[in-house]
Amino acid sequence: MAEVGGRARRQPPRNGDSDWLTLGQAARYLGVAQSTIRKWSDQGRLPAFYTPGGHRRYRQSDLDAFVAGSASGPSGPRSRPAPLVLIVDDDPRIREFVRVNLEMDGYSVREAGSAEEGLAALEDEPPDLILLDVMMPHVDGWQMLQAVRERHGVDSIQVIMFSGKVDSDATSQAEAGGAQAFLGKPFNPQELVSRTKDLLGN
Repeated sequence: MAEVGGRARRQPPRNGDSDWLTLGQAARYLGVAQSTIRKWSDQGRLPAFYTPGGHRRYRQSDLDAFVAGSASGPSGPRSRPAPLVLIVDDDPRIREFVRVNLEMDGYSVREAGSAEEGLAALEDEPPDLILLDVMMPHVDGWQMLQAVRERHGVDSIQVIMFSGKVDSDATSQAEAGGAQAFLGKPFNPQELVSRTKDLLGN
């Protein structure tokens, strides 16, 4: 048993690793956002196990049992809300452009014009995915990414970073900071939507 957040959490056994799924794999397996999986775990509806490094792991049989229980409940399968995407960019034209493209594909979108606004929005309602511009005044995207990871954990919220300034170190720096992808601006909106779908599901 491991003590996490004041509560005892079991750790998965070393053997039978193929039966255990990461948070991202479990989300894809059930076809929901990672934040939804975390919420179900925090509510005690879905068993979560933790590695020594604090990463969540899920047993496939528990996921199957959860789906079966939800489907056979009195109200049938639960409808799930659209994944929430937070766009953080100091350029309102970019924010609007990205928001329109994502909303056309059924995502809920919030906007923040600075890293400070973005961090405040996280405390109000954590999104499933952050689209984060690197080049912003005062607090840049790299600093916000670090703050997100310090406050919410390494694999708590997915992040796609983008920037008009692209160098050879940007992609590796994004990966090292825990971002799932890095795109250079001006970027193809279809690629951004495609990356969003890859991470959150259709």
